[in-house]
Amino acid sequence: MEVSLVLLVVAVLFVARAVKFVPQQHAWVVERMGKFHATLLPGANFLVPFIDRVAYRHSLKEVPLDVPSQVCITRDNTQLTVDGILYFQVTDPMRASYGSSNYITAVTQLAQTSLRSVIGKLELDKTFEERDIINAQVVAAIDEAALNWGVKVLRYEIKDLTPPKEILHAMQSQITAEREKRALIAASEGRRQEQINIATGEREAAIARSEGEKQAVVNKAQGEAAAISAVAEATAGAIARIAEAIEKPGGHSAVQLKVAEEALQAFGKVADKSKATLIVPSNMTEVSTLISSAMAMVRGPAA
Repeated sequence: MEVSLVLLVVAVLFVARAVKFVPQQHAWVVERMGKFHATLLPGANFLVPFIDRVAYRHSLKEVPLDVPSQVCITRDNTQLTVDGILYFQVTDPMRASYGSSNYITAVTQLAQTSLRSVIGKLELDKTFEERDIINAQVVAAIDEAALNWGVKVLRYEIKDLTPPKEILHAMQSQITAEREKRALIAASEGRRQEQINIATGEREAAIARSEGEKQAVVNKAQGEAAAISAVAEATAGAIARIAEAIEKPGGHSAVQLKVAEEALQAFGKVADKSKATLIVPSNMTEVSTLISSAMAMVRGPAA
């Protein structure tokens, strides 16, 4: 009974050491008698008990690594406190196990030294403007060396760039001055545009007034010309109608009567004004004698 129990325990230990279940996105490195033997993939794997052993366990997931903050000096000798975060992934479990004693420490230190080197090539203003370039150069520098460690650096991101308080105050003053400058330029441009608009409006108004006055003169001249033309046409029509009436029977008699009537009226006006003696011919039917008497009356006072 005791022998059976011992055999059962040995069998359980044998199975436990012989069968290994590797989780998904993990890789285990197996050594056989102290030497690298194989890399166990996810799933069930079988080992030789007491000869094979699992020496290293690696996660194949993407790992975020916080890079401690450090002081970097820019090209123009300005100190910056920089911290970032690094994303990497184990791609070769065997190299990750034997390429470096601690690949995480190695990657962290290399990220810091690469960042100092990249920042040292840039001026202060460029460090704020070219973060993407800095990140790309750091990744390129780390990735080249990390291949021997079985690690693939995916990306690096700068979390914060902190200049000294004096530099920060000077930058804020510069920004304030730049904004005031822009405000003054905008105000002057506004006043300039206002003056241009006023001058343009006055010029257009003067042109409109002159055009109106010109059109008024043209309209007046056209109206006077039309009036003269209408009077002339009316006079011509009246004369034509009178001429037609004279040519009709009795027309000449009517004309003589009208002339005599006008002459009598003229005589009456002259007598009232001159208070002179008027000699009227006995034969009033003679228009010529009447007109001659009127002419003699007119000439009498002058003599």
